[in-house]
Amino acid sequence: MKKALITGITGQDGTYLSELLLRKGYEVHGVNRRQLSANIAQNDTRCIAASSSNIHLHYGDLTDSMNITSIIQKVAPDEIYNLGAMSRVKVSFEMPEHAANADAIGMLRILEAVRLLGLQKKTRIYQASSSELYGKALETPQSETTPFYPRSPYAVAKLYAYWIAVNYREAYGMYACNGILFNHESPLRGEMFVSRKITLGISAIITGQQECLYMGNLNAKRDWGHAKDYVEAMWLILQQPEPEDFVIATGETTSIRDFIKIGFDVLGIKIEFRGEDENEIGYIKACSNPNYQLPIDKAVIKVDPAYYRPTEVDMMQGNSTKARQKLNWTPKYNVRQLAEEMVLADIRFKLNMTDNKKSHFAG
Repeated sequence: MKKALITGITGQDGTYLSELLLRKGYEVHGVNRRQLSANIAQNDTRCIAASSSNIHLHYGDLTDSMNITSIIQKVAPDEIYNLGAMSRVKVSFEMPEHAANADAIGMLRILEAVRLLGLQKKTRIYQASSSELYGKALETPQSETTPFYPRSPYAVAKLYAYWIAVNYREAYGMYACNGILFNHESPLRGEMFVSRKITLGISAIITGQQECLYMGNLNAKRDWGHAKDYVEAMWLILQQPEPEDFVIATGETTSIRDFIKIGFDVLGIKIEFRGEDENEIGYIKACSNPNYQLPIDKAVIKVDPAYYRPTEVDMMQGNSTKARQKLNWTPKYNVRQLAEEMVLADIRFKLNMTDNKKSHFAG
């Protein structure tokens, strides 16, 4: 039975990856920080842990060298998936030192622990790199050979993690790989990420719990895929004969504005945007779904400059030709299927919250 160690196991990717590895017969170990917030992914991970004797959680943090080394020594994993990170780009501008400590030096701590423990011939390491490495992209679409131009403290920290993985691979012969994953979402995505903010906002609007959703740059374009597809790619990357780095992406781009339109459209609601820049507003144009009573011309989307990044990344589009050829990987979800799954899950989430509150007050 192979052993896998996952940092960030209680996040979106960690949850889906845990499920995948358990299905493949792995013994799964996860690094679990003490400072937990109540989110869906963490609850799902706990449910998985409770239902399987092959998953084990360890208290730990990527900012603690001795702790990480101790866990790796205890588990002696065949595979390590470093998914843990301070992953909110906008917040990284406010906490740049923490981003560097967790996202950059965190990977170094893992690599050094594996090396010093003499596990470099046994343990394969996956580093969760990010499309944010490209930032102010010098070419479109972005592939493994596209120059990096990070535009946030988060991206700069991830750049260090990327290159330190390459360096240890070349210097010590370690099996260390980078998966440069473009935006991947799901109903388990954290509420601070723009995709989930949108689907939660849509669900709150159509259930009458919110009047309007306030957004930042509606023109930003992203290459969105489903996290289920992307964790499969992570696993495939570590199964190759030789360690290599791969871009994982759908190759399709969608603007924030269009993602909002799609999210409403899957419910039978048409959105029309009028105005420009900070004065752009999204209105209800039509509603063919009898379940939702939304007045035509109601303003439901507005722009708030407070949500702008200090340095914006305007366009992200990945070229995953190498992954499709070498890994035989292809995404199963398109952006409409992704948006529909997220919106419907968040509608159920909102309605359940309402029912629980009613039950609480009734009790």
